[in-house]
Amino acid sequence: MASNSTDIDPATIAAATAEAKRKDKEKTAKEKETCETYIKKGLNRNVTVQFLYEQLLQLGCKPPDNMIRCLDCKDSKRGGGFGVVEEIDVGTGSSTKKLNKNNDSCTQTRKEIDALLEKQRNEGTKLRLLPEIYLCQQHLRNAAHAEEAMVHELIHAIDMCRTKMDPIKNCIHLACTEIRAENLSGECHWLREVQGGRMTTDFVGHGAKCVKRRAALSVKANPNCADKAEEYVDAAFERCYKDTFPFDRHPNLR
Repeated sequence: MASNSTDIDPATIAAATAEAKRKDKEKTAKEKETCETYIKKGLNRNVTVQFLYEQLLQLGCKPPDNMIRCLDCKDSKRGGGFGVVEEIDVGTGSSTKKLNKNNDSCTQTRKEIDALLEKQRNEGTKLRLLPEIYLCQQHLRNAAHAEEAMVHELIHAIDMCRTKMDPIKNCIHLACTEIRAENLSGECHWLREVQGGRMTTDFVGHGAKCVKRRAALSVKANPNCADKAEEYVDAAFERCYKDTFPFDRHPNLR
């Protein structure tokens, strides 16, 4: 029987697949290299990032080595994140499993976090949040975006250091640190809102509205808090929006 003229040679398919994988690997490597350059620039040149690092030291919380990492966040649309949810042994206080610090993919999936939270609810498992900052290397627009993300996550680190905050179980705590991070990072600067097409005529109070919107989205990422995220943000907003620690005033108003 004569072969169909539209049949594609398996060798051609294999070669095309290999080439696609090669290009994807090169793209990922380039994104990681660019992200790491952004981090180095932020740590060495951004005065706000440097100030927050110094504040952590003064509060007695020495940042761990490799605290800020570039990760491949796959299909996630986020720019970065703070913390790794880890199960601990109640008897020893130690981790029940080791984290792979050489893993270049996103630290935890939503499914993995849901499973840990379910175990906490049903079995009384103890969880803790480890201080780790990651930037999603494929979603960083430029150095300024990366530095805003670093400031955002370092505000979370400051809050974890200075208080007995439990953002896993206490949704008000989570809402408060998200409000502060959104407010103090510059992510709700009016120019960002204009560029994003979210502020065309309503200029009055745009900052507070942006902070509320973004904080609620972050709170929804915690399955324990998702159902009433807006309520938690509203409850914490007045106090936490005014809280500019460790700055003496809002850093964008200096």
